[in-house]
Amino acid sequence: MTRTEDDSWDLAGSVGITATMVATARAVASRQSNPLIDDPYAEMLVRAAGIDFFSRLASGSLDYDVVGPAWLAEFFAVRTLFFDDFVPDAVSGRARQVVIVGSGLDSRAYRLQLPSDTVVYEIDQPAVVTFKTTTLEGAGAKPRAELRTVGSDLRQDWPMALRAAGFDPGRPAAWLVEGLMLGYLPGEAQERLLGQITALSAPRSRLAADYLRVDSPSLGSLIHEATQTWKQYGFHIDFGNLTYPHDRNDAEQTLRDNGWSVIEHTITDLLAAAQLTTHNLGTGPDRHGAIKYLIATRR
Repeated sequence: MTRTEDDSWDLAGSVGITATMVATARAVASRQSNPLIDDPYAEMLVRAAGIDFFSRLASGSLDYDVVGPAWLAEFFAVRTLFFDDFVPDAVSGRARQVVIVGSGLDSRAYRLQLPSDTVVYEIDQPAVVTFKTTTLEGAGAKPRAELRTVGSDLRQDWPMALRAAGFDPGRPAAWLVEGLMLGYLPGEAQERLLGQITALSAPRSRLAADYLRVDSPSLGSLIHEATQTWKQYGFHIDFGNLTYPHDRNDAEQTLRDNGWSVIEHTITDLLAAAQLTTHNLGTGPDRHGAIKYLIATRR
């Protein structure tokens, strides 16, 4: 289904299915020997989402080495580790508000050690946050910090909804913008999102994000190319149609222009931090090297 300016989704269709795909990769990565990450909730959430192909991958009855691409679990494990490491570092300072923007099936509020006075805000489509909260509560999972969900479309007035949930823009916050600025927002909406985050960020707020270079194809196009064999297993979603074709802005420059100090990283940096010397990832500019990772501090 081609994206439109006012479309909506759940976890079994349209762009919501990417959240299920990422959780599947986290489940697989968590089962590896000497895993980079440990997400004990990923498989449960994937199974509850009800997509048989992803459920079989998450449980291990199918393998990426067979269905392809072999790099998928590795890539999302490295990316997850980058954001996982950012959170405790950010809250070890003055930030006691963590905002996960476009949270999908993220379970960091349930699996990361956080100071007891931390408040985690998760923003996503109402159907997505309701599904995840209900599923985890039904399994007896408990957040490790105070969790407040915000059911709001990021193309609408989510800052008002975030404030209504108790977010205080006068206090430093830690922001996670994972997987959003890879073509899943129109160009104008991506620019607006960073401006809205800036307006809500007190000095010393921190932000971790990934984004595609302006001259790179969307992640949807890259994944579509790599997952053509999935049709043999009954999975027929066209990832190339899940992203917007609009021009993107340079996220790093936008943040600098808005008063942030920015440190940028590459996939090579993330692999080194994870101490992975052998991997299946393509680090060139037309593959995983097209994605940049940044950590910013509000001046």
